[in-house]
Amino acid sequence: MSDEVFKGRGSKIAPHNPYLKRKEVAEHLEGLDEEKYTEKPVTKFYQEHAKKGLSTNDSPDLPLNYSVNPYQGCEHGCIYCYARNSHQYWGFDAGLGFETNIIVKQDIDEVLKKQFKAKNYRPQTIMLSGNTDCYQPAEKKYQLTRKILQLCLEVSHPVSVITKNSLIQRDADIIMALARKRLIHVYFSINHLDSRLKASLEPRTATGKKKIALIRQFTQLGIPCGVMVAPIIPALNNQDITEIIQKCAEAGALAAGYTVVRLNGNVREVFKAWIHETYPDRADKVLHQIEQLHGGKLNDTEWGRRIKGNGPLATVIDQIFSSAKAKYLGGRSMPELDFSAFNANGQLKLFK
Repeated sequence: MSDEVFKGRGSKIAPHNPYLKRKEVAEHLEGLDEEKYTEKPVTKFYQEHAKKGLSTNDSPDLPLNYSVNPYQGCEHGCIYCYARNSHQYWGFDAGLGFETNIIVKQDIDEVLKKQFKAKNYRPQTIMLSGNTDCYQPAEKKYQLTRKILQLCLEVSHPVSVITKNSLIQRDADIIMALARKRLIHVYFSINHLDSRLKASLEPRTATGKKKIALIRQFTQLGIPCGVMVAPIIPALNNQDITEIIQKCAEAGALAAGYTVVRLNGNVREVFKAWIHETYPDRADKVLHQIEQLHGGKLNDTEWGRRIKGNGPLATVIDQIFSSAKAKYLGGRSMPELDFSAFNANGQLKLFK
């Protein structure tokens, strides 16, 4: 199939979902079955009623225990995305199925409001999003993230947003209001500065240049911004670490973090198919160096190591990151968020 058919998509494969006993194919009279995606993949949206707004985790690798995910599946198509595996629980595959079947939790803001009003609820910083990007293309139509931010402003609940999409610029009015009350941190995920790499690695995300411009704009508006250099993929984007931190710092960023890539479950098959087709000359090198970070395997579930890796290569990556952070972000930090004003029955007339 031609590349034009898959333009704007990350994965070109649909690996078998291990949770399904059947595999969907296109059936022909000749008796030959073909893969499902024989024409240009079209995105489908599924409306779901959210059972709960907050997702919790007890991972020692993550700084925040609460997250809100208004969408499952993601059109961004980032080839390495760990959320691809969780999409299999919804009955879709981790490849093209993840990118073309988007679950929309249409009433998540109302469900979240009820959770806030529970007598035993105690506010902790909410991460938007912990799984798929809250500003993915679907947000332009459904505006669930905007509704959640409006709710956080209404009840004075702290929130931390991370995104790869410039759509966040649309909500600068609400984000500024949250920033004035010390209720928000904004992080942009930037792991490379090569627009050609972006076109295949993260096809429907904003360019690094655009996200750095947004850091500058948001900083001028009084919105605290940071950068996540994530994930770092050895022999592919690790050479950009220092320049990313430098340019983000010059734009006004206050903090930086990083993770290294890990390829768990069917993400491994999606990534391997992509790297061999896109960068055949260095595919083996990239895969072997990922293995070096994770105890000789592409997948990793060990706390700590799965996020930062270990061994000589992980040490080199950490030294490069730490040196750049000290040089360009030394003395800077995100402002503390204010939990004292939280009021689940609060009112805000400005955005009514």
